[in-house]
Amino acid sequence: MTATTTTPPGVLAALRRTPTPVRYLLGGVLVNQFGAFVQTFMVLYLVFRGFSAGQAGAAIAAYSVGSIVGGLIGGELVHRIGPRATITAAMLGSAAILTVVPFLATPALFAVLLAALLLAGMATQSYRPAAAVLLSDLMPDDVRVLGFSMMRIALNLGAALSPLIAAGLVLLDWDLLLWFDAATALAYACLARWLLPDIRVERQEKTGTRVAYGIVLRDGRFWFFLASVVLGTIIYVQYTVSLPLKISSDGHSTGLYSAVLVTASAVLILCELKITTYVTRWPGHVAATAGTVLMGLGVAGFGISGGSAAALIACTVVFVFGIMINGPTMFAYPSSFPAAVKSRYISAHQTMFGLGMALGPLFGVAAWIGLGNGVWWLCGGLAMVAALCAFLGMRVPRTA
Repeated sequence: MTATTTTPPGVLAALRRTPTPVRYLLGGVLVNQFGAFVQTFMVLYLVFRGFSAGQAGAAIAAYSVGSIVGGLIGGELVHRIGPRATITAAMLGSAAILTVVPFLATPALFAVLLAALLLAGMATQSYRPAAAVLLSDLMPDDVRVLGFSMMRIALNLGAALSPLIAAGLVLLDWDLLLWFDAATALAYACLARWLLPDIRVERQEKTGTRVAYGIVLRDGRFWFFLASVVLGTIIYVQYTVSLPLKISSDGHSTGLYSAVLVTASAVLILCELKITTYVTRWPGHVAATAGTVLMGLGVAGFGISGGSAAALIACTVVFVFGIMINGPTMFAYPSSFPAAVKSRYISAHQTMFGLGMALGPLFGVAAWIGLGNGVWWLCGGLAMVAALCAFLGMRVPRTA
C-alpha cells in the first residue's frame, strides 16, 4: 500500500460517504456477532451437558479446524458464485448446523458432534472473505481502510454485547445459546439475500483455480505478511488466554479481568475510527510495523507490571492502541490486489488469521506452564519478529 497523496476525510465525512449497501453489510456482521457463542461458550455448554473437559477441548479444536478450512472455501466461492451468494449460503449452512447441535450434544454421539462442529466452523467463517471483498469493492478508495475499521468495530461491539445476551439465555435454557446463534446467522442470510448487491468478481483469465492460488503461493512478500498475521494473532489471543491466568496467579479477582475487557472494548469502540483517520495518512507498512511494535510493548509490559491492577490496565491500553494502528491497515491490505486474484489473497489472509486463533490458546497454555510470567517476554519478542515480517511483506519496492 502506498502513502495517500491527499488528506483522507475525517470520521463524519467517511461515515456520510459510506454507501448504503456497506451499511447493510456492517449491520449484518453486527447482528451475526451478537450470537457468536460457539468459541466463547461451547466448553461451558458441553461440560454442562455431561462431556469431559478433554472432549470439550476436542470439540473446540474441531470448530477451529473448520474455521481455517472455511476461509479457503469462502475465497473460492466468491469467484464461483459471488460475494452475496457466498454470505447467504454460509449463513444458511451455519444456521442449519447450529440448530441441530443441541440434539447431538450427548456423549453417545460425540463423533457426530465433532463432525457437526467442524462443518459449523467451515460454514460460519466462510462468509468472511466475501464480506471483505464486498467492503473493498463498495467503499470509495480513499476511505477503504476506514471501512475495514468500521467492520472491526462492528465485530468488537457484537463481541462486547454477546456475553450479556448469553448470560440471560443461560438462565432460561443452555440450548438457547445455539438456537440464538442460528437465528442471528439466519437473519444475516436474509439481509444478505435481499439487501446486498449481486456483484460478480472478475475471474482470472485463462487460468484455473490452481493457477490462481499459485500466484499467491509464489508471492514471497505476501508470505512475510501472512507470517506477521499468524504471529500477531497468536499474541492477540494471549489477551484472553494467558492474561486471565496471570491475573489469577497474582491474586486478583475475576473482577479485574472484567475491568480489563471493558477497558479494551471501550477504547476500541470509541477511538478506532478516529485513530484510523490519522493512520491512513501513513504508508501501509509503517502503520503495520508501528502498530505491531506497540502491541509487543503492551504485552511485554504485562511481564513487568508487578501485579499492579493499574499497570495491567495501562498496558492493556498500550496493547489496544497497537491493535487500532495496525489492524485496519492489515485487514485492508489483501483487498489492494487485482480483482482477478483479490479474493484468493483475502482468503489466504483470513485462513492465516484463523490458524493464529486456533494455535493461540495452545501456545498460551503451554508457554504459561513452561515459562510462567516469561510468556510475556516471549510474546514481546515474537511481536518484534511479526513487525519485521509486516515491514518486509507490505513495503512497496522502489522499482514498483
